[in-house]
Amino acid sequence: MNIDSICVQGGYTPGNGEPRQIPIVQSTTFKYNTSEDMGQLFDLEAEGYFYTRLQNPTNDYVAAKIAQLEGGTAAMLTSSGQAANFYALFNICSCGDHIVASSSIYGGTFNLIAVTMKRMGIDVTFVSPDATEEELNAAFQDNTKAMFGETIANPALTVLDIEKFAKVAHAHGVPLIVDNTFPTPVNCRPFEWGADIVTHSTTKYMDGHGAGVGGAIVDSGKFDWTKYPDKFPGLCTPDESYHGVTYTEKFGLEGAFITKCTAQLMRDLGSIQSPQNAFILNLGLESLHVRMQRHCENGQAVAEFLQNHPAVAYVNYCGLEGDKYHELAKKYLPKGSCGVVSFGLKGGREAASTFMKKLKMGAIETHVADARTCCLNPASSTHRQMTDEQLKEAGVPAELIRISCGIEDKEDLIADLAQALEA
Repeated sequence: MNIDSICVQGGYTPGNGEPRQIPIVQSTTFKYNTSEDMGQLFDLEAEGYFYTRLQNPTNDYVAAKIAQLEGGTAAMLTSSGQAANFYALFNICSCGDHIVASSSIYGGTFNLIAVTMKRMGIDVTFVSPDATEEELNAAFQDNTKAMFGETIANPALTVLDIEKFAKVAHAHGVPLIVDNTFPTPVNCRPFEWGADIVTHSTTKYMDGHGAGVGGAIVDSGKFDWTKYPDKFPGLCTPDESYHGVTYTEKFGLEGAFITKCTAQLMRDLGSIQSPQNAFILNLGLESLHVRMQRHCENGQAVAEFLQNHPAVAYVNYCGLEGDKYHELAKKYLPKGSCGVVSFGLKGGREAASTFMKKLKMGAIETHVADARTCCLNPASSTHRQMTDEQLKEAGVPAELIRISCGIEDKEDLIADLAQALEA
C-alpha cells in the first residue's frame, strides 16, 4: 500500500464479523486454561498476552501500523517519547558504555543522555549535526554502542544528514538511532537513508490533537548484531532471565531488538502505553497524511511572512530558500518538513516576551505538533535546565521563539503574528 493508505488501514485487518475499528482491550491480564499454556509465553515459546505491562493487543495493532509506515520489521509502543529514546539506547547500552549523539536535539533528550544516563555509567560525546566525517569519527571510542540524532531537531530545526551519520556509525559497528518525530514517516523514512532504529514521540503529529502521550520504537531489522557479539552481548548471548534464550538466534535480525526491549526493559521498567492512548493514537494516524500537508503549507507561509518582517532578526525553516539546511531538506524531505518554525526578534528576550503575551491564536504551551497552533520560548521552558553555552550549542539561543503551526487557516495565523509583532 501507499503510505497514505497505510495511515488509514495499516496494522489491523478485521476478520468476518469482527470490529472495523481497532478494539480497545482494556484489561490488565489474560486468562489461560493451564499453567503450561501460560508457561509457553513466559518462555517466549508462544505468541500471546498475559499482562498488559509487557504487551497488549490494542498496542500491538497500532505498533504494527507504525512499523509499516516506517518500513520496519518490528515496533513497540511506550508511555512517552522520552521512554522510547531511553529504551532504544538502554537496550544496547549499559554501565561503562558510550554514546555519540548530535548536540542539536530536544532538551529533554539532551538531559536524559547527558545527565540521567551518565549517572547510570553511560558516557556521551555530543557532536555538531554539521560535523564532518572526520570529526564524527573522532568522537567514537572502543566502548561506543550507538549513535543518536533527530531528523529535524526540536526546536533548533537542524536537519540531520542521515546518510553521513549512518555511514560513520556503521564504520564503527554501531547502529544509528534517529528520532523521526517532526517529519513523521509521511515526510521522511530514515531507514531508506541507512538508519537502523527509529523512535517517535507519538504525542506530537502522530496523535496530532494533544489527547494522548506516547512513544514508539521501530526496528529496521537490517543491523547485523551478530557481526559484533562482543559489542552487543545482550542480543547475541543467552539471557538467563529467559531460560538462556539468545534473541538473535531465536527471533532473527528482524525481531531480536524489539523482543529484547519488550521482554527485558518493558518487563522491568514498565513504561507501557495504555490501550486507551493507543486507540487515540490510531485515530490520529488515520489522518496523519492529510494533516501533515496542511502543517507544512502553513509552516511555509508563516516562515515566508516572518522572513520579510522588519522586526524579525532571523528565521529557521528548512523550506526557505537560503536556509542553512535547505539543500539537505530537498534531499531528505522533498514533500515538506513540518509545521514548526523558529525565529528571533531584533528586540531580544524582552521583545519575545511581549510578542508571546500578545498572541491570540497561538497558545503558550510546552506542546508542539498539534492541530492547534502553539508557541514557546524554549530557553525559559523545555530547555531551561541547559546553560547558555549548551543552549547555543544546541541551536536554541535565549531569544529563540518556536511556533508550531496548526491546521487553521494560514491567513488567520499570519494576521495574529502581524498584530503581535506590531506590539
